[in-house]
Amino acid sequence: MLGIEEIGYYIPAGRISNYGRKEQYGIDDNFIENKIGVKQVALKGTDEETSDLCIKAFEALCAKQEVDCSDIEALVVVTQNPDQNIPHVSAMVHGALDLPGACACFDISLGCSGFVYALAVFQAFMTANDMKKGLLFTADPYSKVVDPNDKNTSLLFGDAAAVTLVSDSPSLVPGKFTFGTAGVEHQKLMNIGGSLFMNGRAVFNFSAKTVPGDIRLMADKNGIALEEIDLFLLHQGSKIIVETIADKLEIPREKVPYRTYDYGNTISSSIPILLADELHGAAKTIAICGFGVGLSWASGLLTRV
Repeated sequence: MLGIEEIGYYIPAGRISNYGRKEQYGIDDNFIENKIGVKQVALKGTDEETSDLCIKAFEALCAKQEVDCSDIEALVVVTQNPDQNIPHVSAMVHGALDLPGACACFDISLGCSGFVYALAVFQAFMTANDMKKGLLFTADPYSKVVDPNDKNTSLLFGDAAAVTLVSDSPSLVPGKFTFGTAGVEHQKLMNIGGSLFMNGRAVFNFSAKTVPGDIRLMADKNGIALEEIDLFLLHQGSKIIVETIADKLEIPREKVPYRTYDYGNTISSSIPILLADELHGAAKTIAICGFGVGLSWASGLLTRV
C-alpha cells in the first residue's frame, strides 16, 4: 500500500510587499487582505533555478526525516517553468541528488491541478512497477513569466517548491480521484510571448462553478459524505476563491484553510505546503483539490493509516 510518508517544502526568503504597490494598482488593504488574501509574494533569488528550488525542498524533507537516496526508485517533477527546455528537470534533480541509475525520472507539465494529478499518476506508476519509494516534486516559479506591471498576476503568484515522499510506509493513503479539463477555455490562463496572462474573472467563475461539483463527485466516488471529511485542502488560488468554494459546498470555513497571506499562490506547490503541516495532525480524512491552468481540475481523498 503506497501513500504519503512525509513532505518537505521550500519558500524563498525574498518577498515583494503588496502594500507597497497599493498606489501603483489603485488597491486598498481590504483588496489585499480579504479578496486576494496575499500580503506579500515570495520571490526566488536570481541565482535560483527550478531545480535549485527542488533541491532545497528535498533538504527540508531530510531535516524532518532521514532519506536514503539509494532507496529512491522514481522521481517526478511537476513544472511548466523548467530550468530550460532540455533536459527534463527531474534528470537534473536526479544528478544533483546522486540517485541510482535505475531510478525512473520524468516531468509532468501541469499547473495548479498538478499535485493532485501527479499524485494519482505517480502512485499508479509506482504500484504497476512494484516500487516502494519515490519523490514527487512540485516547483513552478512563476516569477519567470509574471509581468511585474500586471495587476492580475504580479500581486498573486509566489515562488516555492515541495517534495512528497511516496512510500510503502505512509501516513496518508490516497483513495479514488476525479479529473476534468475545459480545454476550450485554455486561453483564460496562459503564457503569451513569454508573459503570463490571466483573465481573473473567468478563472474565478470557472472555479466557483466547477470545483464544488467535482469535490462532491469525488466524495461520492469514495463513498463518503462531505460532512464526514475532516479537512479540505484546496489550491490556494486566492482567499475569495477558497472561501467561495467552501460556501458553495456549505462546509464550515474553518475546515477549508487559507494560509498563503505571506507568500502567495504557489501553483502546484500550494496543496503539499498545506498538507505538510497537517500530515501528522488529527484529521483522519483530507480532501484535496487543485484547479487552474488548462483549464483543469482534480480532486482526491486522503485517509490516515
